[in-house]
Amino acid sequence: MSDLLVMASAPDAGIAIVAAVTTGLLAETRARHDFSPSVTAAVGRLMTGAVLLGAGLKEGERFSLRVTGDGPIGSLTAEAWLVAPGRLGARGYARNPHADVPLTPAGKFDVAGAIGAGTLHVTKSHESGQPYAGVVPLHSGEIAEDLASYLVNSEQIPSVVALGVLADRGGVKASGGILAQVLPGADERAVAILEERALEMPPITRAVAEGATARDLLDALAGDFDLRTYHEIDVTPACLCTRAKVEVALLGLGAEELDELIRERPVTEATCEFCKTAYDFDASQMRELIARLSGGG
Repeated sequence: MSDLLVMASAPDAGIAIVAAVTTGLLAETRARHDFSPSVTAAVGRLMTGAVLLGAGLKEGERFSLRVTGDGPIGSLTAEAWLVAPGRLGARGYARNPHADVPLTPAGKFDVAGAIGAGTLHVTKSHESGQPYAGVVPLHSGEIAEDLASYLVNSEQIPSVVALGVLADRGGVKASGGILAQVLPGADERAVAILEERALEMPPITRAVAEGATARDLLDALAGDFDLRTYHEIDVTPACLCTRAKVEVALLGLGAEELDELIRERPVTEATCEFCKTAYDFDASQMRELIARLSGGG
């Protein structure tokens, strides 16, 4: 079954809920990077968070989340954007993909320990115009709590966020999440009710591993709220890298550094941090880039 995001609203209560299953997305990302279990959990939560927050994106917009910390992982990044109508693309990576820490005494991933103290960077960019960017200290390092804290403190949107990843060294078993937000003018009790229901729900990872769909997760959190206008969006692994973008990055190094690369190696290889696609440039192609810098091409 393909990954799916489902969103709905309860106008009478003044809430909107988004839920997603991202098991396939995380499994492919993990395979590309050979993540350790701890990194798989951290990147999976962050990618799912980006997918949930990207539910309302329009064409040409991109939602980016980056966490930087003093723990073994170092930093991790996730992005989501519309690759086509009704299809959301997402990607993610970690600076130190093989970093790992022991499980907590409760037998859960210690994502906070793997990330450490640090900051959450949130960026919403457009094809034209200045991007919106915000930076806040990490609240807990567990990702879900950090996103909820960011939404309420930086955007004044009371929210409930739940994210989960079930994985081991053999692969990804389940990944998914829920985001519920209170709309302007909502019943003040809505957030408290949602928080109570989130605590009463079985763990997301267990539900997804047992076959729960994104709509099942959404309905479980909604409870007695009268949800309407269900909308579904496919979620798929994707990347934005192209050879042309790599050329622009190389041009940014300047003629002297490009010339040094030619002297050091017969082929210069540039690898996308997200999808691990390698772009090769031989000496003649590198000289063409230098010529472009000097106005000769």
